[in-house]
Amino acid sequence: MQKDIFERIISFLLGASWAVVLFGALITFNIFLPFGVSFSLFITILFIVVSLFLILTLDAFAVNKKRLEEAQKQTKLLEKIYSKHTK
Repeated sequence: MQKDIFERIISFLLGASWAVVLFGALITFNIFLPFGVSFSLFITILFIVVSLFLILTLDAFAVNKKRLEEAQKQTKLLEKIYSKHTK
């Protein structure tokens, strides 16, 4: 099945976001390590939570796009059924 440009962009952004989460968590931990391990872990977990929220937002875009496509299919089907019964 062919993906449209919207789905390709969302897929690319999701993959890039996971890479940002993984490498960003490592970099964040290493940057804040001089301030203490517990503070560094707290900031890293905070970074991961915010990043996962942004990934969830991107996933919601994809789900809403699929929901819209399905609603359009159902609308066309209902219009066909309605036109058959009104004639």
